[in-house]
Amino acid sequence: MMTNDTDVPAVAPPTLLAVAQRAKVSRSTASRVINGSSQVTEEAIAAVTSAISELNYVPNRTARNLAKRTTQSIAMVIPQQTSKFFADPYFAAVIQGAALHMATTDYTLTLLIESDDDPAKTRRFLEGGNVDGALILSHYTRDADYVSLSRTLPVVFGVRPLSSDDGPFSVVDVDNVDSAVLATQHLVDCGRTRIGMIGAPLGMSAGLDRTEGWRSTLVLAGIEEGPFEEGDLTPAGGAAAMERILDRGDPIDGLVAATAQMAHGAVGVLNERGVTIPGDIAVATIDNNFFSTSAQPPLTSVDLNTDAKGAVMAQTLLRMIAGETAERFVPIPIELIVRESTVAGA
Repeated sequence: MMTNDTDVPAVAPPTLLAVAQRAKVSRSTASRVINGSSQVTEEAIAAVTSAISELNYVPNRTARNLAKRTTQSIAMVIPQQTSKFFADPYFAAVIQGAALHMATTDYTLTLLIESDDDPAKTRRFLEGGNVDGALILSHYTRDADYVSLSRTLPVVFGVRPLSSDDGPFSVVDVDNVDSAVLATQHLVDCGRTRIGMIGAPLGMSAGLDRTEGWRSTLVLAGIEEGPFEEGDLTPAGGAAAMERILDRGDPIDGLVAATAQMAHGAVGVLNERGVTIPGDIAVATIDNNFFSTSAQPPLTSVDLNTDAKGAVMAQTLLRMIAGETAERFVPIPIELIVRESTVAGA
């Protein structure tokens, strides 16, 4: 006998009790794990996390919010090593922009720095109904985890995820390809014909995009690609990459550095070796911050309007929380600031 769809009984979603039973723990223990409590053992965390994955359990945020309305809180999540977070002015600028916007609303902004020892703890906290949405801000995101999270919680990324998974999230960022095009084209316009690059790590979307922008600009200009070295986003990493380029002995009269921190380190090496800037090598970078203005000479930089980015991320997330449909990609405008590292006397 044939049946239609209405004859097929609905499959009830897994419950917290089912998770507890699968994990062989009490219901209260399972609840504490899901809500990110520290009052649970490592064994319980592992068992409950495994059960959640096996059952595809999603906490019922809707039911919770019916009881307590909304949390009036959003999280700024930093999936980044603490040492790199505090050393990078990018994070401070974005957080400040977001915080200033949130101050004009009824929402509070909670900063969550993901633990290297237990990264899943942050995910459990976010899934536990403790916030109404999340801003994910990192050069290196654990993409799959947070893309998956966007299916149950409004999420805005500050960096394009590399994950092949899809989800209803939004990305607020500059066009990183265009940022490198702008820096590289400026060097081409300055008459440089052998332009190298210190790139950001190729394990991050911005690293891939900025490298693509550098290469594509040289191709369109009919200029042979100069030496390329990958850096680690720090001044020390930029200095080491510059050393490798110089030691290689390839001729170079222009350099694009994917971040101002790496450019600052590279300029220090050039000065130590008696290479004149911009006489021998013109240097352009991406980011416009303390590392751009404090270098000697000051660096021509692509300004990424980072303060504005934080505010736009917050605005976009609040629209999503309100039930509005946000654009998949919200662009932040960029502009070139010309200084003495490419044009003498600028």
